[in-house]
Amino acid sequence: MTTELFDRYASIIRDLKEGDLVDVNSLPISLQIDRDASLTAYYPPFDYVNTRAKIVLVGVTPGFTQARNALIAARNGLKAGESHGAALMAAKQVGAFSGSLRPNLVAMLDYLKLNQWLGVSTCDELFANASHLVQTTSVLRFPVFINDANYNGTPNMTKHPMLQKMLKEYFVQEVKMLGDAIFIPLGPTVSEAMSWLGSQGLIDVSRVFDGIPHPSGANAERIAYFLGKKQRSDLSSKTNPEKIDQAKAELQKKISGL
Repeated sequence: MTTELFDRYASIIRDLKEGDLVDVNSLPISLQIDRDASLTAYYPPFDYVNTRAKIVLVGVTPGFTQARNALIAARNGLKAGESHGAALMAAKQVGAFSGSLRPNLVAMLDYLKLNQWLGVSTCDELFANASHLVQTTSVLRFPVFINDANYNGTPNMTKHPMLQKMLKEYFVQEVKMLGDAIFIPLGPTVSEAMSWLGSQGLIDVSRVFDGIPHPSGANAERIAYFLGKKQRSDLSSKTNPEKIDQAKAELQKKISGL
């Protein structure tokens, strides 16, 4: 773990007032790390990297709520006299894939028997007593907002200069710190970004195990079909079963080789 960025912003974070952080516009301009037209990126303390991790769960980018929670956790740690490293660890542990995301994600990881490979009864333990086995991160490691709302994949991060820069400078640096861990992209947007980085020779795509639907509650039908809980005949026209079947088969083949 490096605390270089955190050292730069620690005094700003220490002085934050929890009640003032209500939306994107309330984030201090002094925490802004980049801007391009309607896109803005801010620094919250997500620098901690668990270099012992065997599995890395990769989202798109932290949203405002995650950023706020991490900033408050780090602020509380600093005010309590904790070291910068300890404050970063506390911030990283706050709210990782919380809400409806987590049970959906756990169900799919267990369905693929990754819990057996990891030596745990269920992947839910990754968020508790087995947290030493996991690193949670995002391809855009720091929160990106468009028109003051959470970034949703548009513009395409592999084609936008500012977002390309974030991929190359921050995410690739983290990948290099994670040894032989396997990476689980959460959804096609993340898979596309990691495939693009692989085409640039910046990451090893053999360590990328893509194919699971995004675990969002809004993706319930695709998740249910992936888990075998919904029959093909019952699917709506919005779900492509062939695409899910192919992705799942390729993913299962890679996992069987672990």
